Amino acid sequence: MQNALRNSYVKYGLIILLSLFLIVFTQFIKQLKNPDSMAVTGMTVAGLIALWVFSMIGIFISEKLKTCSINFLKEFPVLGWVAITSLVMCLISDFFVEAIRAVDFLSITTPILTFAGISVANRLVDLKNTSWKVAIVAIFVFSGTYIGSTLMAQLGLYLAGR
Repeated sequence: MQNALRNSYVKYGLIILLSLFLIVFTQFIKQLKNPDSMAVTGMTVAGLIALWVFSMIGIFISEKLKTCSINFLKEFPVLGWVAITSLVMCLISDFFVEAIRAVDFLSITTPILTFAGISVANRLVDLKNTSWKVAIVAIFVFSGTYIGSTLMAQLGLYLAGR
């Protein structure tokens, strides 16, 4: 049991490490294409290491609380523990805020969207088994979100005088 738990931590750590390499790669390519964008520096690497450590602490807390008798803590998502860990650590030290600020936000979203796409692609069979009505609802949701975002942006530009 202990060996399996250690192997799962190694697996999670390596997956997060792969994500960090994708973030560095994306930020580096973005900087090559646009020299005015955020460069990869030592603070970027420090920020990525901090994000890795926060993620691993959140995973550790989540695994330890699965044996807790309180149902809410047992079912609390890993992402919540990672967010709470990050918040507490950034409140403790401004170094973490500065280090994470050196990581480009769009470079972070690239691996996240990649993993989300892979996750959806793995469940296409389940999606195929759902009703065709889901597609209609999705079209209205996407259209409404797009139109709502456009109207909000237009209102913001109007209020700014542009």
